Amino acid sequence: MSLEDARTQIDHAFTRSDLRGPSFENVFAGAPSFLRRRYSKDLAGVDIAVTGLPFDQAVTNRPGARLGPRAIREASALQPCDAPYGWGFDVLSEFAIADYGDMAFDYARPALVPQQIEAHVRGILQAGAACICLGGDHSVTLGALRAHAERHGPLSVIQFDAHTDTWADDDAARVDHGTFMYKAAREGIVQPDRSVQIGIRTDNPDPLGFHILDAPACHAMTPADIAARAREIVGDAPCYITFDIDALDPAFAPGTGTPVWGGLASHQASAILRALAGVDLKGGDVVEVSPPFDPAGITAIAGAHVATDLLCLWAATRRG
Repeated sequence: MSLEDARTQIDHAFTRSDLRGPSFENVFAGAPSFLRRRYSKDLAGVDIAVTGLPFDQAVTNRPGARLGPRAIREASALQPCDAPYGWGFDVLSEFAIADYGDMAFDYARPALVPQQIEAHVRGILQAGAACICLGGDHSVTLGALRAHAERHGPLSVIQFDAHTDTWADDDAARVDHGTFMYKAAREGIVQPDRSVQIGIRTDNPDPLGFHILDAPACHAMTPADIAARAREIVGDAPCYITFDIDALDPAFAPGTGTPVWGGLASHQASAILRALAGVDLKGGDVVEVSPPFDPAGITAIAGAHVATDLLCLWAATRRG
């Protein structure tokens, strides 16, 4: 295939016959799927499934992340013509990737959503595919962590975020994007001593034993050193990466619910993600992209690149 194929390729989300390879469909046309992968509920032969979790009823400030999966898919149309930059291989050609679409749920019953997310992600994992989730607010990560821990055991987590999300919350019925890591630690599905939170720049009186590389520390380190420290903490444990887009400074990601100044630059984040290659990544997500606050779509573009790098991180240890 080549750019000549743009003359005939259209709606690859539905019309492409294969699960591998680039797409040269015009960026501005066609039905959006993530990286122009085929929409499919049949995961036979699929290595990685990308799915949307369009829920944002657990936010503490600005809503809109329910629209994140759609915006990330649209932004990703800029990328599938080429191999992802800086990885040295083309995950789109070497691995079978499908867009599994969004999870269905009753928006008027928010207390049920974490269990529904857990069941949704569990179904993907049971089909034999890895799972990368597009949020949604950060509360969606709890259900995904539960499903992954059920399959892989307690997880190490690499969390990119402005907030630790470990505020105390012992009410099982509450759904809150600022307390999901507290619940995950209390449930024993994550290992705080083998987990690291990167880019933190808000106070929390009890970090629950999670290692923290706060934003000032990150700015004093190279991306390679940050990644090396994270890999040292995680070791060979099964790992989940959750990337709250507010880990980036608002200059690079204004379209989010709880922006905090002093965050990572996009070039730092991309270099850190590439330098994490080799961790035993089992799954991951990118969350808190809020299109209503996203001038020029730059936050969605960042989210699409993060999700693509998560695909590459998963693939890096499984090639050949």
